[in-house]
Amino acid sequence: MSNTGNGWVVIAGLGPGSDALVTQEVRDVIDEATDIVGYIPYVKRIAPREGLTLHASDNRVEVDRATHALEMAAEGKRVVVVSSGDPGVFAMASAVFEALEDGAEANPGWLDLEIRVLPGITAMLAAAAAIGAPLGHDFAAINLSDNLKPWSLIEKRLQLVGEAGLAMAFYNPRSKSRPHQFARALEILREACGADTLITFARDVTKPGQELLTVPLRDALPEMADMRTLVIVGNRDTRRIGNYVYTPRYARDEA
Repeated sequence: MSNTGNGWVVIAGLGPGSDALVTQEVRDVIDEATDIVGYIPYVKRIAPREGLTLHASDNRVEVDRATHALEMAAEGKRVVVVSSGDPGVFAMASAVFEALEDGAEANPGWLDLEIRVLPGITAMLAAAAAIGAPLGHDFAAINLSDNLKPWSLIEKRLQLVGEAGLAMAFYNPRSKSRPHQFARALEILREACGADTLITFARDVTKPGQELLTVPLRDALPEMADMRTLVIVGNRDTRRIGNYVYTPRYARDEA
C-alpha cells in the first residue's frame, strides 16, 4: 500500500482532563482531521461534526489502533490519534512508531507518511503543579502496571531510583486486578527513601472532583491510590511550606 493522497497521522495529547489544558495546536489539528482514533474515554472528549469519523476502541489494543491509523492515512485520510496527557508518556506515540516498524516492510509507503507528535500536559506535571513543585530537582517517571514488563523489574527500578535520591511520579499505581502490588511498592519506598519522605496522592487531577493528599511514607496506605490517581514521592529534601510541597533545586553531597 502506498500513500497516494495527502494523508497524515498526528498523535496528540488531550491533557490530564480539563479542557482548558488542551493546547491550541491540538485543537487546530483536530479541526483538520477526517478521523479520530483512540481509547473510548478519550474519543468521547472529541465533539462530533460533519466530515469527522470517530474510531473508539477498548484498552490494551494500542498497536491495532495505531495500525488502523496508519492504514487510513495511507488512503489519504487525516488521522489524529488521541491520548490523555502527553502522547509520549506511557501513551500512543510509542505504539504508532511500533506499528510503523512492524508494518513498514509490507507497507513501504508508510515510511513516506507525515507523522507528527503534538505534546500535551501529562498528569505528572498537572499533579505537581497542583501541590507546588515536588519535581523541582531530578526525578523519574515509572509506570507501575506490569502489563508490559515484569513486576520484578518494577521492584528493581523502585529500589534503585529510591536509593539514587530521585523524586518519583507513578502512573497506574493500583488496579483491581493487582491490588497488592502497590503495598509492596510502598514497602520498598520506605526502605529506600526513608519513612519521613513525603508522598502525594493526586486523584482526578484538574477535574471537578480533584483530591490531593500528602502524607509521610510511614502513613501511606495502599487504599489511597487507584487507577485514577497520580502518585508523587519526593526525595529526602522534599518539604512542606504552608499548603505546598516542593523539592529544592539543590541536592546535598551524600558521597
